[in-house]
Amino acid sequence: MFTKLIKEMTIAAKNGGGDPEANPRLRLAIQNAKGANMPKDNIERAIKKGMGADSADYIETTYEGYGSHGVAVIVEATTDNLNRTVSSVRSTFSKYGGSLGTNGSLEFIFDRKGVFSFPTPEGTDPDEITLELIDGGAEEVENEDGYFHVTCSLEDFGNLQRKLESMNIEPESAELEHIPHTTVSLDDEQLSQVYKLIEVLEDDDDVQKVYHNIDIKDEQMILI
Repeated sequence: MFTKLIKEMTIAAKNGGGDPEANPRLRLAIQNAKGANMPKDNIERAIKKGMGADSADYIETTYEGYGSHGVAVIVEATTDNLNRTVSSVRSTFSKYGGSLGTNGSLEFIFDRKGVFSFPTPEGTDPDEITLELIDGGAEEVENEDGYFHVTCSLEDFGNLQRKLESMNIEPESAELEHIPHTTVSLDDEQLSQVYKLIEVLEDDDDVQKVYHNIDIKDEQMILI
């Protein structure tokens, strides 16, 4: 986890500068690092590394493929060695009964959406916040258990970020995610098989995120 967070802070600092106040991506990466109890020194070193002239030339890349039982899988990776990463990802797919495909092959299954989460600000009217968010480009707004979960289109991601800033709301997470609109239901044995692939991919240091289109039932959560 620390390796993935350090990479994200390094890339954010390299691309947008080392000032978190002026760099929303870095600000969010720092929040995530603090949430994972990363020591302050590690955070500062990651930012300095990104600002340095000799910082690693990380590349952000995406892989698409299928696991067993027809499960669609998208892998987002950050690497300084594309050959190493694609070899590792392809090998993992093959080992667990899947196959790596071509980029764009899963566009008909997933939509790219912006997803924001933040606690309901104290002393505010959730209905008023909802209306403000819709005005800022939100497609879906859920307010449950004291938290807002907001979804927007890819095109409105930046607009909604700026809207939240104008409302003095700092999201706990703000990410572009691959949301499936076509899902696959599996029995318990099939789910256990496919999730081995997902877990091994997530354990790869070069892999940042893994998305799938499994419709996991509440009673199956204990299997993963």
